[in-house]
Amino acid sequence: MANRFSVGESDVRPWGRWEVLDVTDHSCIKRIRVEPGQRLSLQRHRHRREFWLVLCGRARVERDGEVRELGPGEHVVIPQGSWHRVANPGPDPLEFVEVQTGEVLDEDDIERREDDYGRA
Repeated sequence: MANRFSVGESDVRPWGRWEVLDVTDHSCIKRIRVEPGQRLSLQRHRHRREFWLVLCGRARVERDGEVRELGPGEHVVIPQGSWHRVANPGPDPLEFVEVQTGEVLDEDDIERREDDYGRA
């Protein structure tokens, strides 16, 4: 089985939290919350690609050195192997849906280059 997540699984991280909404053998859908002023590590995945849809708040997305801001209803595709991160530059929580697709979907498929919380 390619997916080690289960529906309802969640985790609190230094930047916010995530919760698994749905899973199949080759996809995982998470709702991710990033607190104001926080950001995820600069990372890449060797076995999956991601699609992010902003639900509320503002997202500052870095993808392979390019930075853009997204608001509610806007989305971005993160190709497999692409260096990426998301930050919340606004005063309100950022929430987005992340759809992961690929052959291996688990937390072990994260390679961090930079991290504000000492995990790189």
